[in-house]
Amino acid sequence: MMDSPAPPFLISWNLTKRCNLLCGHCYLDSCELTGPDAVSTEDAYGFLAEIAGLSPGAMLVLTGGEPLLRPDIFDIASRASSLGLSPVIGTNGTLLTEKTIEKLIDSGVQGFGVSLDSLNPQVHDRIRGMGGAWEKTMKGIEALSASGSPFQLQFTVTRDNREEMARFIDFATDIGAKAVNFFFLVCTGRGQKATDLTPQEYESALTLIARKEKEYESRIMVRARCAPHLVRVAGLADPESTLLKGATSGCIAGRGYLRISPEGFVTPCPYIPVSPSSPNLKEIPLGEIWEHGSEFAALRSPAYQGRCNKCEYAESCGGCRARAFASTGDLMAEDPWCLHEPKGKPVKPKTAPAWSPEAEERLKNIPAFIRPMIKKGLERYASSKGINTITPELMAELKSKAGR
Repeated sequence: MMDSPAPPFLISWNLTKRCNLLCGHCYLDSCELTGPDAVSTEDAYGFLAEIAGLSPGAMLVLTGGEPLLRPDIFDIASRASSLGLSPVIGTNGTLLTEKTIEKLIDSGVQGFGVSLDSLNPQVHDRIRGMGGAWEKTMKGIEALSASGSPFQLQFTVTRDNREEMARFIDFATDIGAKAVNFFFLVCTGRGQKATDLTPQEYESALTLIARKEKEYESRIMVRARCAPHLVRVAGLADPESTLLKGATSGCIAGRGYLRISPEGFVTPCPYIPVSPSSPNLKEIPLGEIWEHGSEFAALRSPAYQGRCNKCEYAESCGGCRARAFASTGDLMAEDPWCLHEPKGKPVKPKTAPAWSPEAEERLKNIPAFIRPMIKKGLERYASSKGINTITPELMAELKSKAGR
């Protein structure tokens, strides 16, 4: 009898398809401003109880569409927080004001992720499909910076903006963001019509991210999303790279992560589309979906095909399953964006230092939105000292050094 899988530590919930922008790469094809949401407030409360029951303390990303268009967003965030979850908001930033931010924080929101796709207003507005979007988003980011609430910036890499990536990290650092997440398109939803990078441009962007992650490691987290190949790129450049350690290095879809659609369907990630056979939370308990869903089972025991089957980085990377599915209709096909030709022995993911039970409890007291950054810093510090187990004393030592 197989052991039950560990619960997800990250859950993304598309609360609504409504949006005030018309982004060319939207995987939901969101565009409408009005109309009822498929999941009522009472249904949402039921979903939250399911989430908290499966995964106590998980980070819950409340996103959309644009989640701030739901009038009950404060109630949903408050209920999530009261159940012990760690709610954060994923937003385009155009509706963020000082008052809204304060009300969300009072509702238990622990952080924000804001999408900004260029430092050039014209480029951002073109990508987002709406004139004036850049100015509104910048005002929202400035309000977040002034509020003191932790926030991240999300940047979708395209041919229009990829030359800005290095400058964008500087901007995010200067404005006080805790992390920069560079997202890479998966051709679903309206993203099917968006211009993609070539595999060569993709590889070049990952090389830059790996270099900048090391350069900025003490100031800001720099990460690639929907790009598990970063593990290989970083490892070839620096065998000791911290990107090779920890649960968030490669793809976590179905193993540490799931998403809930605006209608209540559950898939391993937002870019694996809803199908007629997708389970729905209105009909099936979330725990049952997580443990027995066919896509989840496939991702936990992958039978990769093509180059991914032979690759020495299969365990630590595995390719983007959503991109493979979008290109071929097969979740286990090789990732068409990867240029690597397999060779050599399997490269095992590096083991991060262990955590004592007392240190794990103390880590839980850190807001979920900045917990990964703190955890990464502690593991790096322990590794540099040759320490195999992180303790509360080591945490206090590093905190003392950081405060000097």
